[in-house]
Amino acid sequence: MALRTSLLGVLAFGFLCFICLPTEAALKKYQFDVKVSNVSRLCHAKQMVTVNGGFPGPTIYAREGDRVQINVTNYAQYNLSIHWHGLKQYRNGWADGPAYITQCPIQTGNSYVYDFNVTGQRGTLWWHAHILWLRATVYGAIVIMPQQGTPFPFPQPDREEVLVLGEWWNADVEQVEKQGNALGLPPNMSDAHTINGKPGPLFPCSEKHTFAMEVEKGKTYLLRIINAALNDELFFALANHTFTVVEIDAVYTKPFTTDAILIAPGQTTNVLVRANQLPGRYFMAARAFMDAPISVDNKTATAIFQYKGIPETVIPKLPTLPAQNDSDFALSYNSKLKSINTPKYPANVPLNVDRHLLLTVGLGINPCPTCLNGTRLTASLNNISFIMPQTALLQSHYFNIKGVYTPDFPDKPPTPFNFTGAPLTANLRTNVGTRISKIAFNSTVEIVIQDTNLLSVESHPFHLHGYNFFVVGTGIGNFDPKKDPAKYNLIDPIERNTVGVPTGGWTAIRFRADNPGVWFFHCHLELHTGWGLKTAFLVENGPGLDHSILPPPKDLPSC
Repeated sequence: MALRTSLLGVLAFGFLCFICLPTEAALKKYQFDVKVSNVSRLCHAKQMVTVNGGFPGPTIYAREGDRVQINVTNYAQYNLSIHWHGLKQYRNGWADGPAYITQCPIQTGNSYVYDFNVTGQRGTLWWHAHILWLRATVYGAIVIMPQQGTPFPFPQPDREEVLVLGEWWNADVEQVEKQGNALGLPPNMSDAHTINGKPGPLFPCSEKHTFAMEVEKGKTYLLRIINAALNDELFFALANHTFTVVEIDAVYTKPFTTDAILIAPGQTTNVLVRANQLPGRYFMAARAFMDAPISVDNKTATAIFQYKGIPETVIPKLPTLPAQNDSDFALSYNSKLKSINTPKYPANVPLNVDRHLLLTVGLGINPCPTCLNGTRLTASLNNISFIMPQTALLQSHYFNIKGVYTPDFPDKPPTPFNFTGAPLTANLRTNVGTRISKIAFNSTVEIVIQDTNLLSVESHPFHLHGYNFFVVGTGIGNFDPKKDPAKYNLIDPIERNTVGVPTGGWTAIRFRADNPGVWFFHCHLELHTGWGLKTAFLVENGPGLDHSILPPPKDLPSC
């Protein structure tokens, strides 16, 4: 009996040791064939660039701690690169993907292997082309599961579904952009929004182009929602049901309940929804948010949340979405987003700041001899409209190639004025150039992004590559450096990689510059990025090889 007890104890101890051991990281391999495919929507058939023929492209699945290798082969007529949006790529900017920032694009007929580790991240992210307007059709989801045996910090759902919100143009998207540039005007807006590539039955020829998910009464579903649209912030809701927000940009949040969410281009949001209504068919719907006098695609995309056993002849019910210009909802919704801030998932907010930057967003009109009307719209940060280089910034930095950029981007605007006062039409001496900021390794940085009323105020979603940051403050009007920091949330601010700057307002973010490399910082409205609303941060190497940029891969594309 004593021997048996001892043996059981040894077995029990061995089992406990087994379950305590970390699971071995897996290698996940994917093949992405970028090619032109025939796609039909809204009674229009056209050829467009896709990955593996899909619209959206394939979802990447991995676990925290895995290594991922994605071989991208370019069969399309455009040179392109792919960005893995939200992945930090520690010391490994070679795998980040923005063309002419961290790499030269993959030329037609060539391949490049993106090789990276998923370290300290779990949740929903996404990937997309990062050149021209190709991300209008070249995009897909990234789902990172927690390490084996690690539960979600919220109730386990019965099932998950990925919902990627996007846009559809009847015309060729690249031609739409070229036409706008030739005229010096904004290009034509999209013809429809889409949910998983489908606009839904409110559009012509779209009965078969409607995404539907079947649900069972009493079960809970995790919706992984991504806004892949080029130019529109979107409201999203489900008729007769509420959402519990549990994660944004692959960071867990303090859960809260809402009838609708607001999601800007580049952002992701995970919500729980319980199928607790009368069994039927209910529309999920997405429509643009715009609280400035600017035209947007205001048509509503729909998908169907369909209870099991309900015939398809039942007409779905539409949700009530916030009004297109509902600023109050937008501000209230964003104020509810807070980090979960637990011992396992702490909010390590920098409390002391080494470097303060104030970046003003400006829209303007510059002379354009080649444009039909002699001028073109331009966009700037601190009165500098960024010009893309012909050699990738990271390569030029790593190999010490001179003449590609200057590290003299100003920390504040050269001309202070009443940023959000009466509308101004002056350019305030807007300059053009490839100017970036150099930041010391491991320094703490605060960036205040200030909207301005040059031509018009407008909301801008800004994305920082290579990092998450904490959104410590936001407000309407001009940022006051004496009064506003006293109102910062330094306890549980939301952590994310893409943040919306409110129309006629400001947003303050903080991060620790512990990831050496050259990292893009830009508005995620593709329209504004193309006009120059972007810059980059050169984060210097730290002490030793462990805090320095990794050597580049042998198959790095050349310009």
